[in-house]
Amino acid sequence: MAKDTTGRLHITVKSGGKRKLSSKLWLERQLNDPYVAQAKREGYRSRAAFKLREIDDKHRILKTGMVVVDLGAAPGGWSQIAVDRVGALRGKGKVVAIDLLEMAEIPGVSFAQMDFLDADAPERLRAMIGGGADVVMSDMAANTTGHRKTDQLRIVGLVEEAVAFATEVLNPGGAFIAKVFQSGADATLLAQLKRDFATVKHVKPAASRQDSSERYILATGFRGSR
Repeated sequence: MAKDTTGRLHITVKSGGKRKLSSKLWLERQLNDPYVAQAKREGYRSRAAFKLREIDDKHRILKTGMVVVDLGAAPGGWSQIAVDRVGALRGKGKVVAIDLLEMAEIPGVSFAQMDFLDADAPERLRAMIGGGADVVMSDMAANTTGHRKTDQLRIVGLVEEAVAFATEVLNPGGAFIAKVFQSGADATLLAQLKRDFATVKHVKPAASRQDSSERYILATGFRGSR
């Protein structure tokens, strides 16, 4: 165990045995990630909670009484932040979440395990919402193939589906946020967002690892009406 450039102790995971190098590096990164440790201390399901918390601290998209839809919610870090900020436990707001994976219950969250790309998913989601939404947020990421162009198309496809859903359910003035990675939203999608929202920007919270291509598209001030 040694200290890194910040003076923190750095944990090194031994290689060898059945552990692959990629697994070793992932485990080492997790053990040395200050946000992982902080998430455990503060009771968050994942370090991703800090990404949404930082974005909301700066841009103020979550307010008391809002209805929020969390796409790709598991393990629940973003939903935890949303519940707290809209006051869902105080009967002030509502958080609806879905994911392909199971997610342990979070007080204040209505969760359903489903594939967002299934044909009946949007209708099922609308039934769960029971009206309009004020924020649609997506931390969904497509499974990677290792082929950069293919992976980018999959990512863009997910975001396009999320945008299509958001424009159907958002109340006027609503907000949309989604993971898009380094290339950001493609030109066509960006043009659509700029037509439908007053402000569109790319953001990269400090909690996103600096060596990661991850970033988010944030669109606020939805112009449409349901």
